[in-house]
Amino acid sequence: MKQRILLIEDNDDIRDNTAEILGLSGYEVDAAENGKAGIERALANRPDLIICDIMMPVLDGYGVLHLLNKNEQLSGIPLIFLTAKSERSDMRKGMEMGADDYITKPFTDIELLSAIESRLKKVALRQKDFSSDPEGLHQMVAVFGGTAALEKMIEESDENDYRKKYVLYSEGNRPHRLYYIKKGKVKTFVSNDDGKVLTTALFGEGDFFGYTALLEDLPYKETAETMEESSIVAIPADSFRLLLHQNMDATKKFIQLLSRDVIEKERQLLNIAYNSLRKRVAGALTMLTKKFRESSEKAFHISFSREDLANIAGTATESLIRTLSDFRQEKLIEIDGTKIIVLEEKKLENMLN
Repeated sequence: MKQRILLIEDNDDIRDNTAEILGLSGYEVDAAENGKAGIERALANRPDLIICDIMMPVLDGYGVLHLLNKNEQLSGIPLIFLTAKSERSDMRKGMEMGADDYITKPFTDIELLSAIESRLKKVALRQKDFSSDPEGLHQMVAVFGGTAALEKMIEESDENDYRKKYVLYSEGNRPHRLYYIKKGKVKTFVSNDDGKVLTTALFGEGDFFGYTALLEDLPYKETAETMEESSIVAIPADSFRLLLHQNMDATKKFIQLLSRDVIEKERQLLNIAYNSLRKRVAGALTMLTKKFRESSEKAFHISFSREDLANIAGTATESLIRTLSDFRQEKLIEIDGTKIIVLEEKKLENMLN
């Protein structure tokens, strides 16, 4: 489907010539002779991008931008200002109000089309749905052009092998590194004064962790520990911060990812507070299956200790064992020594509804 551009320009020649260029470039064009007419056309047919002159009768470009920001139906549409050289001093006002870019008259076809393509591409990237787990960070950096820099940091950083149950950092420590798992599994958890433990997150091969404290520049709020023998790369904090500081779009998207992390933590706490024991255990098994099952596996094998599973579900180990026994009798799972084989993932997931 063609992308729609709204062109608001009071000069007839400039408006007609620009509309013709956009049409020949494959865009669907709506043209308006002043700001008021432009807003009316935008409400009738929401454009993907607006090109707007600043100095116009009836309603100028600043007025257009103000109305766009106030209207829920139109807010978020990227806007590029057209401005004469003599008006360039006024551009600070436009950018502070939220304009995305500006082009100085007279402009070439290439300047116009390059600015449009750049804006539309950034909108598409912002709309991309990244998962809320650490893999979402990896995908996000790749999309925003940071793959080469990130891979270079991984290659240049120290890689170490760790035994099972090795504590990588503890609650209250200051963060100095971003961690990347090449092999193995890591859990983060919190504990109270009585020694009761709640697992807050799980990470596997290809995941990053420890980034929340880095960005907050605050001590860790949880402890990270290996769940099996693992190979982990420690990336210096300054290198990671520099990458994000150099790419504002990645930073904005990362803030959104952190917000989703908060939502996931809230959902986890609500499940523990209000869900039945069966639902909590079913939720833990479902989460582990989705996170760690290989695409080629028909039945997922969980090799975590019963204590770890209990901490993920937020229950006592004895209660977890009794519930697993019930699930086994119902043929939802099979138990082979320390391994748990998920037979009916869909039925376990349906318990949560």
